[in-house]
Amino acid sequence: MTKNIMNENMQDIRREAEGPAPGETLTETEELRYELALGRLAEIRNENIIGEKYNVFFRKGAEFLLKAEQLRMDVQSGWFEKAGLQSVRERNRQMYGDVLPENYDRSYGNPAFAAETFGDGRGQIMSALYTEIRGSIPFAFENRRWDLLILMELFLEYYGAFSTCALESDQPEALPAESGLRQIFYSYCSDYCQEFMDIRTAELVDADRDFVRNIVMTADLTDPRYLYRFGEYITENEEKTAAFLAGMTQEEIDSIARTWTEGYRIGFLMGRKDITKKKTVNIRYRAGFERVIRAAVKQFEQIGLESIIYRAAAHAVNKRGSARVGFYGAVPNPQFDYDHKNDAAIFLDEHFVTRKLQALRTAFEKLEKEASVHGGPAVMEVFGEIPFTPLPNDKALTLTEEQQKLQVRYGNESGQITNRFIIGSERSFTIIAYPAPEIGPQFEEIFRETIRINNLDYHKYQRIQQHLIDALDQGVKVHVRGMNGNETDITVALRKLEDPEKETIFENCVADVNIPVGEVFTSPVLEGTSGLLHVSKVYLEDFQYRDLKIRVKNGMTTEYSCANFEDPAMGKRYVEENILFHHPSVPVGEFAIGTNTTAYRIAREYRIADKLPILIAEKMGPHFAFGDTCYSYQEDTAVYNPDGKEIIARDNERSALRKTDPSKAYFGCHTDITIPYDELGHIQVIRADGSTIPIIENGRFVLPGTEELNQPLT
Repeated sequence: MTKNIMNENMQDIRREAEGPAPGETLTETEELRYELALGRLAEIRNENIIGEKYNVFFRKGAEFLLKAEQLRMDVQSGWFEKAGLQSVRERNRQMYGDVLPENYDRSYGNPAFAAETFGDGRGQIMSALYTEIRGSIPFAFENRRWDLLILMELFLEYYGAFSTCALESDQPEALPAESGLRQIFYSYCSDYCQEFMDIRTAELVDADRDFVRNIVMTADLTDPRYLYRFGEYITENEEKTAAFLAGMTQEEIDSIARTWTEGYRIGFLMGRKDITKKKTVNIRYRAGFERVIRAAVKQFEQIGLESIIYRAAAHAVNKRGSARVGFYGAVPNPQFDYDHKNDAAIFLDEHFVTRKLQALRTAFEKLEKEASVHGGPAVMEVFGEIPFTPLPNDKALTLTEEQQKLQVRYGNESGQITNRFIIGSERSFTIIAYPAPEIGPQFEEIFRETIRINNLDYHKYQRIQQHLIDALDQGVKVHVRGMNGNETDITVALRKLEDPEKETIFENCVADVNIPVGEVFTSPVLEGTSGLLHVSKVYLEDFQYRDLKIRVKNGMTTEYSCANFEDPAMGKRYVEENILFHHPSVPVGEFAIGTNTTAYRIAREYRIADKLPILIAEKMGPHFAFGDTCYSYQEDTAVYNPDGKEIIARDNERSALRKTDPSKAYFGCHTDITIPYDELGHIQVIRADGSTIPIIENGRFVLPGTEELNQPLT
């Protein structure tokens, strides 16, 4: 096939595709396309049709895609089972090496380098293309030839655009219009949108897709080579985690898994939901924990649930910014992920969002039965990595104000679609976290301490927390003030109880959906919730914030800042993108008092407070969540505390709009921010008559019945 014909027919070929074949089987037409694409990639390495700087880019990209194909064939031939540990390590680093921090300055994956090489506009598009084709690594391991095919054809369509322009003008340096380059990426995302959504939805609810689970359940987990069969980037963190767990007894492993799986089961029980209606559970975790995951899969089977383990998204259409949702390995370079979190700026418009929502709805309709019996996720988080503060990169793509609104719209409406098929009132979840070796030389001690934290006696905490709730239920407001340099000064308005004998405002959170135990929480009334929240340092969703300040008026954020950047405007944008998720203002969705002083002591003793995930950090003091309430999409489902009282504070003035204007009810985010005890001046309950009930004074619990919580603090 000539270069011109390849370019002219590429979009027609895309539209004639008979649908995805995420396994090794392709249709006869797709087999022909696959062979043609490989042959064309091989030719590019020896051509000099276009200008040199673009020629270097396309040669490198072609070489990478050919390496991915060779990798696929080697995986199928059993090379990874036969090769030595050092060989598989070297190959892993070879595939991911170009975007590692030490090489990133000269990588096409860096939008700054690409813009410097190709100019603003074209540079960012070429960097996004380079990032997209790098998704071929996991597809090679899973033998997903359809995904590899469309990536090769996307790359070739770009090459065809440049070579056609050069040939027709007889000038190698002639360039296609930037708008045309954007259109190629847009068409790729739009034309294959249904296929992308079909595959991703099936990965979520179809237990037959078992690539990761099969390795977990059958590999020799004492041989670290198994880690490299997943196709993820692997470091010492993952190898050391696997080695540490390999040294534990089976009884210890089963106990770790049991805490997690029992939390999932108890979550259904406490929510008065029938787990026997469910057939599948989605396990999300990071490579290295396979021995625990294997035990958990078996324990879930005993509950009657088959485990689904899907990989974090690789296609731009399915990515959620820089977040990795699902199974994943080490992050080769957090800055690379951060720089490409807004690549959707190339294709995000009203038409695409509408198409993607329809594609999601259609995908769920095809899998309605599987979705209806899906129970929700069981998540194992990892903490301890060096806190990441992104460097400013003004060449990275950003979303326009209109695109931010579209992204918010997609988040809201896709959540409603998902909730309709994976029925919100019938599903549950659980989350637990363990440290990675990167946390420091005391990793093993910290890991065992984390096991202890995750297994605290929830009956004791349930009793103590009931004293807190009994006091809080007497109030109309709560006042929180900081100390020791913490400028927090905020008043929280509480829901009014109509029948205190049967109703309560706060949930008594035991170790079920959010492990470890240790908090009472509510959805505040927005009107009257006002003031300033301030924390000196906090680590949220892989990002660190310094001197974070958020001001609230009548329950809605009005001002926000952090000291991460010299330019205050960049700090504000950093907060808006990663805490408020592109909303200029969001409500206070939750107010809680954390009671896990044992976790707080361990964090201080090992000096890891800045490395703890919010899952644990939120239990180490009062915290506020910005965005949706804890009950979003399930506000009309009754929830009860262990004492039998119904928790009535399940919504607020914004989420109440779900019945009249759902587009304004939800924000698609829920970001918890905790004030540590040593920065906490007081928490006081304010009664209707103005009298107060002290809960915490100078970082210590003073409410009768809660004094036991002070023991770890002393």
